[in-house]
Amino acid sequence: QVQLVESGGVLVQPGGSLRLSCVTSGIIFSTCDMGWFRQAPGKQRELVAVINRSGRTNYADSVKGRFTISRDNAKNSVFLQMNSLKSEDTAVYYCNAATIGPNYWGKGTLVTVSS
Repeated sequence: QVQLVESGGVLVQPGGSLRLSCVTSGIIFSTCDMGWFRQAPGKQRELVAVINRSGRTNYADSVKGRFTISRDNAKNSVFLQMNSLKSEDTAVYYCNAATIGPNYWGKGTLVTVSS
């Protein structure tokens, strides 16, 4: 059974930092491209950052220079370091695993940026 479990979402003040984690099981993690997506209230889900199996990364323009995606193949985990958080970063953040077959999603973790 494939599982992606996100954690780390909390209430944080503007300008603050947060690190999200996604632990996976049931997939061959090292062969997957991994991504973080987010969905704000009333908006569509959007790509935040991706890291492919070789470690190459790509970011949405809105988070470039502030967010960093990384992976640890030994721990079957992907991370999102978020710095200089803004109110517009408030959203549910989802982990995604792109395999040769289907894509898999976690259930999400809520990040709220507010004073």
